Amino acid sequence: MTKSAEKTIAITPMTPAIGAKVTGVDLAGEMDDDTFAVVHQAVLDHLVLYFPGQDIPPSAQVAFTERFGAVEPHPLKSRAGHPEYEGLLVLENAPERRGARNDFWHSDITCASSPPSISVLHALTVPDGKGDTMFCNMYEAWDGLPDDLKNRLEGQTAEHSGEAIRQRNNADTTDGNKDIDVPPPEIHPVARRHPETGRQALFTNRFFTTKFSDMSAEESAPLLVELEERATVPENVYRHQWQPGDVLIWDNRCTMHYAVYDYDENESRRLHRTTAAGDRPQA
Repeated sequence: MTKSAEKTIAITPMTPAIGAKVTGVDLAGEMDDDTFAVVHQAVLDHLVLYFPGQDIPPSAQVAFTERFGAVEPHPLKSRAGHPEYEGLLVLENAPERRGARNDFWHSDITCASSPPSISVLHALTVPDGKGDTMFCNMYEAWDGLPDDLKNRLEGQTAEHSGEAIRQRNNADTTDGNKDIDVPPPEIHPVARRHPETGRQALFTNRFFTTKFSDMSAEESAPLLVELEERATVPENVYRHQWQPGDVLIWDNRCTMHYAVYDYDENESRRLHRTTAAGDRPQA
């Protein structure tokens, strides 16, 4: 790191398990390679980064996200994108536009053959004191499993399907796209190895994961519940209270998140999300 970066960038952990606040970085500006290297390493170290007080136009958000990988639109086109930037997803709630729900623990789009690596979410308008987002550390979730359960799951795979998105978007009160063509399920390892850190992370979630490959959906359901409950114990969770201008960056390869839905149709909420392409999960 350059001496200028050392002087200006501050990284402060927000919980012992996950998350750090970063100051001294303008995500909309021309970021040199040394500064990006610090940000990149911080994501790997802390899994979720919080940048307060950012003003990022869509073009700059896309350009910054591309530093991590190609910016991709949602593979199922579940919601409307930005009219000028195909890879920028608009998450919005307004009186005339009820936002699709995300109040369930998940990692982004694990039903894809190569789920995204990094997500970047920029808050433009948020209801005061509502609409928090929670994150959990899936390294710790895997590492903390009892030995018998870990041995049972080591080397196992599971099916991930986009059918839950189709069902969610068919609700009456949502702006989600109802014309969704759901591809066949993808098979991913239950414990994926992070391609950059080499660590194993639990890689199941009850929204996209339909069953373990050697079990029926009915047999899988109680185990998926148990794994989620173990992953989301309070000491493994960071809860972010949004303010306009906040940016969160998180690593989908080793986290889950949950968007609290405690606001109504009269409370405006608008955020811009971009995702960087990832690799096919490997054991």
